[in-house]
Amino acid sequence: MKVSRSGYHKWVDRPESEKTKRHKTLIRHVRKSFLESRGLYGSPKIAKDLERKGISVCQKTVARIMKEEDLRSKTVRKYKATTNSKHTLPVYENKLNQEFKVEQPNKVWVADITYIPTSEGWLYLASVMDLYSRKIVGWSVDKTMTKELVLTALNRAHNRQQPPKGSVLHHSDRGSQYCSNDYQNQLKTYEMDVSMSRKGNCYDNACIESFHSVLKKELIYLTKYKTREKAKKEIYEYIEVFYNSKRIHSANGYFTPSEYERMYFNKKAS
Repeated sequence: MKVSRSGYHKWVDRPESEKTKRHKTLIRHVRKSFLESRGLYGSPKIAKDLERKGISVCQKTVARIMKEEDLRSKTVRKYKATTNSKHTLPVYENKLNQEFKVEQPNKVWVADITYIPTSEGWLYLASVMDLYSRKIVGWSVDKTMTKELVLTALNRAHNRQQPPKGSVLHHSDRGSQYCSNDYQNQLKTYEMDVSMSRKGNCYDNACIESFHSVLKKELIYLTKYKTREKAKKEIYEYIEVFYNSKRIHSANGYFTPSEYERMYFNKKAS
């Protein structure tokens, strides 16, 4: 290769430049953030995650490193969820009216149902989100899409958050489960106000539908579940271990839902 032995050894022994050292360090940080996100973050979220940790790096640099290291965010197809809104039960006006910016926890909860495919058949997931922090405060899964499914999610949310009576506006679609007498009576017991999406308007409940879309893209469509029990276990780990406590959210200024909620109460107590 027309390189002298002494020249080669001089090149090998040459100390690394500061630029090279920084680049190698950034690679380690990017890989760590990517792995901690379960391989789900793209360059924008990794750049924000590193910024939160005091590491200054622009998104373009992160994108370049991810390309060099072949780190690709997992992406999958979209989905469409459905509930039965063709019923004769009473429905309620849309009091939320797409006002998704909330000033404190336990002021607006949004609820919805989605489905999970398994080899044993469908598994249905009912979720309740606190709109302030985007935290999933209650959820339930079952093999049937009944009023008991949504009641369990609501009761778990109430037990977890213990909101003051009369403080929560509960918003959902017009599905028969949410319009059922048992569900509405439970909302009255908790002294929650009721709001429902307009007929056929998916944007009225966009935040909780967005969560279910993210759940599908980041978990459900990446795995072929043989049993409902296996799906249930992984949904628990995704919501409680990852989504609420580790996954940063752009609506929260790139804090996790649990962090964002905790910051509010800490500020209020100080």
